[in-house]
Amino acid sequence: MGDLTNSDYYAKTQRNDGSSNHEGGFGVSVMELRGLMELRGGEAVVKIQEDYGDMDGLCQRLKTSPTEGLTGDVTDLDKRKEVYGENLIPPKKPKTFLQLVWEALQDVTLIILEVAALISLGLSFYQPPGGDSGESCGTAAAGAEDEGEAEAGWIEGAAILLSVVCVVLVTAFNDWSKEKQFRGLQSRIEQEQKFQVVRGAEVIQLPVADIVVGDIAQIKYGDLLPADGVLIQGNDLKIDESSLTGESDHVKKDADRDPMLLSGTHVMEGSGRMLVTAVGVNSQTGIIFTLLGAGEEGEEEKEKEKKGKMQDGNMENNQTKVKKQDGAAAMEMQPLKSAEGGEMEEKEKKKANVSKKEKSVLQGKLTKLAVQIGKAGLVMSAITVIILVLYFAVDNFVLQKRPWLTECTPIYVQYFVKFFIIGVTVLVVAVPEGLPLAVTISLAYSVKKMMKDNNLVRHLDACETMGNATAICSDKTGTLTTNRMTAVACYVGDVHYKEIPDPGLLSVKSLDILVNAISLNSAYTTKILPATKEGGLPMQVGNKTECGLLGLVLDLKRDYQPVRNQIPEEKLYKVYTFNSVRKSMSTVIKLPDGSFRMYSKGASEIVLKKCTKILNQEGEPRVFRPRDKDEMVKKVIEPMACDGLRTICVAFRDFPADPEPLWDNESDILNELTAVCVVGIEDPVRPEVPAAIVRCQRAGITVRMVTGDNINTARAIAIKCGIIHPGEDFLCIDGKEFNRRIRNEKGEVEQERMDKVWPKLRVLARSSPTDKHTLVKGIIDSCLTEQRQVVAVTGDGTNDGPALKKADVGFAMGIAGTDVAKEASDIILTDDNFSSIVKAVMWGRNVYDSISKFLQFQLTVNVVAVIVAFTGACITQDSPLKAVQMLWVNLIMDTFASLALATEPPTEALLMRKPYGRNKPLISSTMTKNILGHGIYQLVIIFSLLFVGEQIFDIDSGRNAPLHSPPSEHYTIIFNTFVLMQLFNEINARKIHGERNVFDGIFRNPIFCSIVFGTFAIQIVIVQFGGKPFSCTPLNLEKWGWCTFLGLGELVWGQVIATIPNSKLRFLRGAGQLTKKNEMPGDEDMSEDNEEIDHAERELRRGQVLWFRGLNRIQTQIRVVNAFRSSLYEGLEKPDSRPSIHNFMTHPEFRIEDTTTPHIPLIDDTDLEEDPALRMTPQSQAGSEPQSPNKNNNAVDSGINLTIDTTSKSAASSSPASPLHSLETSL
Repeated sequence: MGDLTNSDYYAKTQRNDGSSNHEGGFGVSVMELRGLMELRGGEAVVKIQEDYGDMDGLCQRLKTSPTEGLTGDVTDLDKRKEVYGENLIPPKKPKTFLQLVWEALQDVTLIILEVAALISLGLSFYQPPGGDSGESCGTAAAGAEDEGEAEAGWIEGAAILLSVVCVVLVTAFNDWSKEKQFRGLQSRIEQEQKFQVVRGAEVIQLPVADIVVGDIAQIKYGDLLPADGVLIQGNDLKIDESSLTGESDHVKKDADRDPMLLSGTHVMEGSGRMLVTAVGVNSQTGIIFTLLGAGEEGEEEKEKEKKGKMQDGNMENNQTKVKKQDGAAAMEMQPLKSAEGGEMEEKEKKKANVSKKEKSVLQGKLTKLAVQIGKAGLVMSAITVIILVLYFAVDNFVLQKRPWLTECTPIYVQYFVKFFIIGVTVLVVAVPEGLPLAVTISLAYSVKKMMKDNNLVRHLDACETMGNATAICSDKTGTLTTNRMTAVACYVGDVHYKEIPDPGLLSVKSLDILVNAISLNSAYTTKILPATKEGGLPMQVGNKTECGLLGLVLDLKRDYQPVRNQIPEEKLYKVYTFNSVRKSMSTVIKLPDGSFRMYSKGASEIVLKKCTKILNQEGEPRVFRPRDKDEMVKKVIEPMACDGLRTICVAFRDFPADPEPLWDNESDILNELTAVCVVGIEDPVRPEVPAAIVRCQRAGITVRMVTGDNINTARAIAIKCGIIHPGEDFLCIDGKEFNRRIRNEKGEVEQERMDKVWPKLRVLARSSPTDKHTLVKGIIDSCLTEQRQVVAVTGDGTNDGPALKKADVGFAMGIAGTDVAKEASDIILTDDNFSSIVKAVMWGRNVYDSISKFLQFQLTVNVVAVIVAFTGACITQDSPLKAVQMLWVNLIMDTFASLALATEPPTEALLMRKPYGRNKPLISSTMTKNILGHGIYQLVIIFSLLFVGEQIFDIDSGRNAPLHSPPSEHYTIIFNTFVLMQLFNEINARKIHGERNVFDGIFRNPIFCSIVFGTFAIQIVIVQFGGKPFSCTPLNLEKWGWCTFLGLGELVWGQVIATIPNSKLRFLRGAGQLTKKNEMPGDEDMSEDNEEIDHAERELRRGQVLWFRGLNRIQTQIRVVNAFRSSLYEGLEKPDSRPSIHNFMTHPEFRIEDTTTPHIPLIDDTDLEEDPALRMTPQSQAGSEPQSPNKNNNAVDSGINLTIDTTSKSAASSSPASPLHSLETSL
């Protein structure tokens, strides 16, 4: 019967897929495999048995061998790629240059300018009818008829358009190069991802993209599966499929019950071999991705727009933000992770994104600053336009009593357009659109350079957050130490050997058991290969601790390979793989006589607890009593650990053949062991680590070591590294003690207890992944210090994922790290070295400083340009700096300066100061002093030139020039001096901490030098040959000399300012506070509340008092309002039918008394913004209650806000008819 079905099936396949079969020559088509991969569990097993007989049958159809893999023949591989596709998901198309140009054009200020320029252009071509109207239009027309000047009226409009084009092209080019960099970075990340595959019976590492259908892949703990496949053989394999199914429980896989492995899922435990059956777009992840492909683009755009808007009211930054997020999205997408599974993941990502986004301290501060400056600029420009228009109207129509003549309208309109353009120019100069640009350039530059320092940055803002880091929680193995394990001591047969003994000293029995136990009970992928270089150390491949043990076998003059060849991996009866709960690994083999033997190895204190016997000198087991254990711990394990050795215990146990033990009953199996030996493995500290840690401590960063090792080992290594110094007051505790100290009777973590522990904690040993996460979360949530702690975490294992995600910056190890850890991290250390983290800190601080330098420069120009344009316009009816000139100034200020100042290389001096902290104002008092100081100097010079310049230089005055008059030498001098002062001030801006030598290290930054000289050259060209469009007249050498001299005065003046001590300038403190980031209560608290409700509850208890106090007052207010309203609503409805504040209180979710219920639904901040009724400001309350001028207004305010934040939506989003709403409207 079986034969029949099979042959039947063959016939069918031949009929259906004859074409594909002939084409590829394989016995199974792409669609069949896709269909197979959609089945789960039992169904899949049945299907495989029905269609292919068994796994070997499937392997034969795919022309591969389950043990030896593919031959690796090139033509065969190409054919497979052709038939079954490549393991690539085509990336989203990058934005074209034109799209980026279009995006840059969306900028509001630019649009306003374009409109103004077009109107100006249109009007310049309009000839008013009747040549004689000139007289009657009065001053308006005067000068317009200067020989042929009227024809030149279009130049200004055209010039503005041209400069707009320049700005747009520069912005677009920047974005384009940024995107290109990201693509490069991404492909680099993709190439770095390798996977172990068996080809031609050899295990090789292949880039993920080269895996083809039919490959046999070796999977192990911590892998992220690169393709779909069917399990051939597995040991204790558990998979986290949450990225595809949303189920958080780990799924057990084995070849008989559920062999289906899907791409994009994580191996959480165990190991095995799988046959790859679907790659790229045909894999489950790929299918989802292609489905998302079309819908995703639109969605993503919308998402980003929304996110951008939430983050800032400033359109400008919006765009840069959106672009930045594109970048971030691009970086987060990796080879096969792009679509980590449907809806669930999308939501997760969004959640993660919002919290990640909230993180960047700098961007929060900058956005806030940009919005503030933008608003100020808007106000200034509006006032400028109004004053100009009023002055003109009053002067012409009131004082000179001219009638408004229809034929003069175009001329008047031309004036108004000119005023409008001046207003817009003020706005353009005021809005620092260079800020986002500076941030991006600075970050992109840093990221590029950090690659050279072995930091591969996955999320841009991580680089800048790192500069604020106050604590680093580091792993020990591989980060602080070299991760080259070597066995240096052991305890065998009742003797403690301080170094590896001669094999002759050990009994043959013990030695045999030891060699077998180590060789078989370790991953077969772990090997020691001969050194690549002459005289080099042998290469360690795979798990380093196991390498250390295999090294011990080789040191005892035995070889592990023959033992393994005798019992290949398929013959291992049962494997209990290592995980963070067991802290041991055991392998069961079937002996020739049918009985079983289990070998175990693991952390010595854990394995010894389970031993009841120990081998003596002759290699015979003797009883091992509890007091022997204690003695052993004291005499052997502790001394080893105090030398910084990792102690591993090797043991075994024999089981009878009949009855066969219940292997799943772990606690019975892993017991009553016989100890063979205890090995001390040394992992030497990396030579460069102690110096790096000293640098960290100097920079105000606390380094803590979190390790799974024994406490004595950990302490010994911590002392060697310099994390702890003998005699200091610090804590070294293990996970048990840590949990005992931070948890209350119910076993919940309490922040108050945590705050007692973490400040002194330096070493946390024997810690579980959850301990690490708890520690990181506890430090981040702590309110002990006035600054919130910014925590960086390093991790390499799969279990470090949660801690890496929770930390402000997660570092994953590039070499030893598992894919899961890399996924969760922000920065990947390509050399696994702690000193690279210090480099990251340096770059992070450098980014912050670069932005500050740019800000200092930018704000000086802004302040001066706005004041000059504003006062000039009000006093002389014409801005001394013309629109086009302003745009040029804007270009050098924004684009070039951001390039020049954002690319300063970091210096060691950055590590000599403490971190800035999250809420230190962006503009320090020194910077405020510099901005105001230089601003005053520039204003004095420019105003003196404006009002008495014509006498000094003995030239015609340029003031009160009529419309379309030729450019004057007077105004050219002002423009030139202004630009030169900016240029020299750019050199001043290189230092922000009040240093004297501003030229220090200037030649290390070629970009800066070339930009300064380049700008100077262009300025000469503009002045000498700019003519009408730039409103410039060529100047002679003497005047150039004077302009340059006044510019150079900036450098001298900078020295003068540096001499004034900050303490003299008390008032500056306030100025710096302007930009203080009041951590936006909406977003910040939201994210916090979502994670832990007890936080909200604490708020509630505090809030209750305020609430009730507030309620009483609201009730009085509502009575007042109702009095107002009763007249309004007379005919509409009875006032009592509306819900009153009392019903408002009786909503079940509103019962605040019951603070213990954790399920208080939280309102999300978007609702707050949409519902105007909730926007109750103190003024509105004060206004609504004229009777009692209450001093305690803010109490109500905070009361209301608290209720909004912590109560349910239904109660808070008051219906339009509710009293709260009416209160708002009646006002």
